[in-house]
Amino acid sequence: MAAPDTVLVEAGLDALEARPRAQRGLPVRLREHGLPPLLGLALVLAVWQAVWAAGIEPDWVLPSPVEVGESLVGAANHGQVWPSVGQSVLRGVLGFAVSVAAGTVLGLLVGRLRPLRLAVGPVLAGLQNLPSVAWVPPAVMFFGVTPAALYSVVLLGAIPSIALGLVSGLDQVPPLFLLVGRNLGARRLASVRHVLLPAALAGYVAGLKQGWAFAWRSLMAAEIIAVSPALGPGLGRLLKQAQDAGDMRLAFCAIALILVVGIVVNMLVFTPLERRVLRARGLATPTR
Repeated sequence: MAAPDTVLVEAGLDALEARPRAQRGLPVRLREHGLPPLLGLALVLAVWQAVWAAGIEPDWVLPSPVEVGESLVGAANHGQVWPSVGQSVLRGVLGFAVSVAAGTVLGLLVGRLRPLRLAVGPVLAGLQNLPSVAWVPPAVMFFGVTPAALYSVVLLGAIPSIALGLVSGLDQVPPLFLLVGRNLGARRLASVRHVLLPAALAGYVAGLKQGWAFAWRSLMAAEIIAVSPALGPGLGRLLKQAQDAGDMRLAFCAIALILVVGIVVNMLVFTPLERRVLRARGLATPTR
């Protein structure tokens, strides 16, 4: 017969397991996950407005949030905003997709083949620490001012982070998982698909998130430096145009748009993905 304390503990665990997950509606989720960033944005704008009102710098150096907003509306009316945002996002998504494919294969090879890890691992770490802007001049000299130059910079910026993130996740996979999978018939590609990748998912997702950040920053650096009418619009080109014209308001507009794209992608893609991975592993509460 079980001791009374043991019975109480087992009953408590059964109650926790049987507790249904609270279903939250869209308004509740928007309030929980959308309101805090809006409050943070309001705080930044309030500090910005206070600094502008203090008159520390003239308006042409530090415009007010209202002036930047008016400039943004004007740029949108002249057709500068949406084409720039759309083109940059399209380039970023395409470059990131190719980076995911290449980085995943490279990460699996480096993570599973020790000689390759010893040879390539330090190079990947070095590439990850190399500023993305350093790739722009060689890319332009090699490909010319073409989309290929932009995409090459994105790939070189994102692939090392994705590969190293997967390697980090693979290092945390217990060898017992592979043994069990092999006994169940999962070998080679089946083992990768059904054992390695699911078990390394937490590190892989972290690498994907960091890879997108590097891809987006690399693209902006390439668009700012490699400017040509043949490349079409882009947020980096918009920022470069503001610099050439000495238009600080338009520069702040471009920076704000670049920041907003990064925040939106993170909130809509990577934050929910991380939450699902943590919840699947029992590392997050059901209401998280």
